[in-house]
Amino acid sequence: MQIKDLALATGVDIETIRYYEKQGLLPEPPRRDNGYRSYEAEHVQRLSFIRHCRALDMPLADVNRLLGFVDKPDTHCGDVDVLVDDQLARVRARLKSMRALEKQLLQLRSRCSGSGEAQHCGILDELVSAAHEESCVCHPR
Repeated sequence: MQIKDLALATGVDIETIRYYEKQGLLPEPPRRDNGYRSYEAEHVQRLSFIRHCRALDMPLADVNRLLGFVDKPDTHCGDVDVLVDDQLARVRARLKSMRALEKQLLQLRSRCSGSGEAQHCGILDELVSAAHEESCVCHPR
């Protein structure tokens, strides 16, 4: 299949496929006599694996390490657990950060009812204060 067919089969855009090839995550396919790349079922499977890992927000370096385990199935898989545990820790840290951000936005949102003029908007007042490096409801000093 051609690269456009691989893209359709996996939901990965063509430029991303080429990027993965350049990064060594996806082996470059053989070329036909006409110069077109000829992708096979193995490319679909590998690209689908990469896509799934990326959907879990795994960094490409970790995806590459996981592919190493896929390529060498006799390897001990303890490091796979470590990679997933590390990703889980990153996700938990982001969740904590997102909860803090939600709290700040809720505090900011509480400053305006949305029924007045912009010149009396509590949200805008708070954002202007913050822009002047003054304390604001979402970033108290």
